[in-house]
Amino acid sequence: MENKVRIAAVGDIHVRISDKGKWAPYFRTVSEQADIFIICGDLTDTGDEKEAELLVDELKECHIPVIAVLGNHDHEKGKHKLIRQIMQQGRVYMLDGEAIIIKGIGFAGIKGFGGGFDNHMLSMFGEEAMKAFVREAVDETLHLDRALAKLDQENAGIKKVVLMHYAPIQATIKGEPEVIYPFLGSSRLAEPLGKRKVTAAFHGHAHAGILEGTHEGVHIFNVALPILHKEGYENGFFLLEV
Repeated sequence: MENKVRIAAVGDIHVRISDKGKWAPYFRTVSEQADIFIICGDLTDTGDEKEAELLVDELKECHIPVIAVLGNHDHEKGKHKLIRQIMQQGRVYMLDGEAIIIKGIGFAGIKGFGGGFDNHMLSMFGEEAMKAFVREAVDETLHLDRALAKLDQENAGIKKVVLMHYAPIQATIKGEPEVIYPFLGSSRLAEPLGKRKVTAAFHGHAHAGILEGTHEGVHIFNVALPILHKEGYENGFFLLEV
């Protein structure tokens, strides 16, 4: 009988300097109930390296592998590379267009970006600033597709899980004001999910969205912490067996 791997997922924890001692019990609970822990961006609240250092210190109570991507808050002060380095030194697997295999499951991660959904996606037309905005989501999508393709090439038939910060489908951001949809994610990010037959994908960012949607048979979960609280997840993380 195939052993199931328990994946705990959360996004948008927004760790602050004043949070010392707040997260250690949470991470301890995560490691007691799951085999792998993923964090879908916005690790820090203001993109400050001191917040990342505090997070790493609190994560010492988590005794299972931790995989994460950065979010927009982690970029706020332009210190995202430093934050990534601090997290890696704290033994967190930081993914940015890379993939990793843990407990027989392939994980691929990106930050993602905005651009809108379905028939309302922005196109690469007009001012250079608009083209650059759209290009960011296109590039993120390409990075994800390459990471998933590499997993397939080197490990045929492996189960694949994706984590990102921005939303890849509109379904999981419903509840947010429609006028900000283009800034919450992009349908482009969903393209590799069905193409590469991903088992599940996780994102955050849309705090007022809904927990679950699908794309071409792929289960997609918005695990932003405010949503998990709203849905009654008292422990503050979503648990999926793969």
